[in-house]
Amino acid sequence: MPVSPHSGHALARPDQPRLILGSASPRRLELLAQIGIRPSDIRPADIDETPHDRETPRDYVRRMAAEKAEAVTLKPGEVVLCADTTVAVGRRILGKPDDAAEAAAFMRLMAGRRHRVLTAIAIRSTTACRVRLVETVVRMSLIDPAALQRYIISEDWRGKAGGYAIQGPAAAFIPWIQGSYSAVVGLPLAETAAMLASAGITGETA
Repeated sequence: MPVSPHSGHALARPDQPRLILGSASPRRLELLAQIGIRPSDIRPADIDETPHDRETPRDYVRRMAAEKAEAVTLKPGEVVLCADTTVAVGRRILGKPDDAAEAAAFMRLMAGRRHRVLTAIAIRSTTACRVRLVETVVRMSLIDPAALQRYIISEDWRGKAGGYAIQGPAAAFIPWIQGSYSAVVGLPLAETAAMLASAGITGETA
């Protein structure tokens, strides 16, 4: 269920910049709530997410976060937070699968090996934009055909980079990660908190 930006934590101090979340992802909203941050508004960015020819996964995810931030209209005193997450196997970018067949192909490609989850954060004010990339290494176990079929039937792969969410049923296939768990979910919290603090935005508790 989507989480309202107007519930959960106390209001930010009136002298803080107004935080705009440039994402419709309920997961990112919930992650911000974990560190006591509630955006004043949600303005999803709508951009073309097609990778450029020969673009590396790192360059791609940084560009996506920055372009999302630039696409959000800001008023004076507002700061927008955008993020982009992608899965990379070598130089191959695994975006959101178009259908069940592609989701199954992605899972078979990652099974029994390591892949990288790249999440870029972009924070932009009316005067400047900063981007930070966080990389997490994930190992996926071998997946037997029956388990893969059950997973595809669950449809949890829909709308997920690489065709899985680490906090969903696919967690059964992931015995090990190195890096930020929250970045794999969609927002690296320690890095996000530090970047927001540098922009004058800190969390509040109820």
